Amino acid sequence: MTDILEKSQARQRLRSLSEALDSGALKQVARILNGGLSPSDIAHLLESSPPRQRVLLWKLVDKQLEGEVLQYMSDDIRADFLSEFNAQELANLLEDFESDDLADLLQQLPDTVIQEVLDTMDEQDRQRVEEVLSYPEDTAGGLMNTDTVTVRPDISIDVVLRYLRRHRTLPPMTDSLIVVSRRDEFIGVLPITRMLVSNPAATVREVMDTDIEPIPVSLSDTKVATLFERYDLISAPVVDENNRLLGRITIDDVVDVIREDADHSLMSMAGLDEDEDTFAPVLKTTRRRAVWLGVNVFTAFTSASVIGMFEETIQQVVALAVLMPIVASMGGIAGSQTLTLMIRGMAVGQVSNASVRWLLNREFLATALNGVLFALVVSAATMVWFGDKTIGLVIALALVINLTVASVVGTLLPLTLKRLKIDPALAGGVILLTTTDVVGFLSFLGLATYFYA
Repeated sequence: MTDILEKSQARQRLRSLSEALDSGALKQVARILNGGLSPSDIAHLLESSPPRQRVLLWKLVDKQLEGEVLQYMSDDIRADFLSEFNAQELANLLEDFESDDLADLLQQLPDTVIQEVLDTMDEQDRQRVEEVLSYPEDTAGGLMNTDTVTVRPDISIDVVLRYLRRHRTLPPMTDSLIVVSRRDEFIGVLPITRMLVSNPAATVREVMDTDIEPIPVSLSDTKVATLFERYDLISAPVVDENNRLLGRITIDDVVDVIREDADHSLMSMAGLDEDEDTFAPVLKTTRRRAVWLGVNVFTAFTSASVIGMFEETIQQVVALAVLMPIVASMGGIAGSQTLTLMIRGMAVGQVSNASVRWLLNREFLATALNGVLFALVVSAATMVWFGDKTIGLVIALALVINLTVASVVGTLLPLTLKRLKIDPALAGGVILLTTTDVVGFLSFLGLATYFYA
């Protein structure tokens, strides 16, 4: 009930802020921004505002809130704001950040600025951040936070409790303590809920959980997210190749990975970046989209050249020009269904080398059956429309050919692109649609040329 009330109040404050903006009451806007909205709400408001309004709102945000607000922004927008600070201002702004969040932000800055910021930090904080920065951003090492609470296995629960009381606060998302040896080798975890109900005289070794598998530092962030989802984890230890504890990953960072992967898959289908700013300036938007449009021009000319090969046949049977899009679009849709299914299966780890043959057979048979079904429907409609049995037969055969080819390409293409280290979500759609267009036109017009020759 409390959560519902808080959300209702937040929506009311956002409405009040919008009204204040429209009326030009900047003092009221500043009061609502800094006194009534959470940093995540402020970040969402900034991302949802056109450039001029965004700049105005950012100037009204309290200096003490700027760092927290930046944590919740998308990379593209955050980079614009970070560029306005010098090294010392950045160091002051980021001093309360956790090591993983700080590393994420620093990676958006030029190398020279990163070093300047690191030089302004104390030794302990700099070592923590440099540890995270030493690993690729899309690995467990890039996700981890080095701020952990560790205990030895031979001490009692009572000693652990007294040790924890000496801390002013615990790291966020601390659902368990990490048990390590004197050489910082990972042994197991001590869940706080279990510790609280255990005999204070019992040792950590007697109570701890040793079934938890630590996450290798080089594991990809996508696989980390899969592990968290599969085992309902809140946090997990990260170790190096020698089983030495390096840090831990928490669920809030994993949620970001899941969201970014979803955004990446969606935006890549259109050749856009997942951090694309909805309100990006015209020239910036134009430049980013031009590349993908240029690729599409090339593929369009490829399809057009196939059509040009059968110019005489099209002039002889004008109905072919009317019916060509049907064959191409049906193949494109069938292939896209298979491609999307495969990309999703690969993303969640369900597709393996052992299952490819089964999936290929299933997609081939399913699409072939649909091809026969819709070939009969389209063929019948075509014969009624044009009163020509031959053209009905031609389009029926072309549909079956194009749909079955689409299913094979849709199944094997993402696997091939992944082996070539090319993102299937980014390049798969263009290659697939070009293939189905070419095969569709070639089969339809080629069969027409044969039958009408």
